[in-house]
Amino acid sequence: MTEFTFREITPELWPDFEKLFGANGACGGCWCQSWRVPTGKQLWEKRKGRINKSATKKLILAGDMTGLLAYDGRQAVGWCSYGPRDQYARLSRMKPYHRDDTAGVWCINCFFIDKQYRQQGLARLLLNAALDYIRKRRIKIVEAYPTPLTLDGKKLPGAFVYAGPLSLFEKAGFTIVQRFSYSRPLVRKEL
Repeated sequence: MTEFTFREITPELWPDFEKLFGANGACGGCWCQSWRVPTGKQLWEKRKGRINKSATKKLILAGDMTGLLAYDGRQAVGWCSYGPRDQYARLSRMKPYHRDDTAGVWCINCFFIDKQYRQQGLARLLLNAALDYIRKRRIKIVEAYPTPLTLDGKKLPGAFVYAGPLSLFEKAGFTIVQRFSYSRPLVRKEL
């Protein structure tokens, strides 16, 4: 198995992030903005691609984005986004994730892994490394919004499991604290 290293995103790592996400911005022009943009299909369609890339670059270069890059040698091969829950506008507008007890809560909300490195346990390693970095900040509660790997008996494509599979979080000690629908559990872990 490959020996991966992990580095928190900094302005100096923007070129690595940009290369990992590629010309399409990881998943259809998202550039890790999905949770930051209030819901609304029209707004999202306008932002995909160039606008999202610019917004992410601005956050990273200003030191205002948290997340973790996984490296195989000098090549970035994976990404895990995390940060204070209140930085993600979409969460407060989605009923399955609405909570009144969110002060000080951080979340882990997105994974992107290079195609050549998928199905090798890298998401688990990224999750564990992210939890270590979050613990160093003395955060007490972290939550996530995982996706079941199957829906209606059919396996979901990887693009729909960007928040991480439910089983990944359960194995890391997260528990479901809210579930308004099968496809949208909210899980938490006390650190």
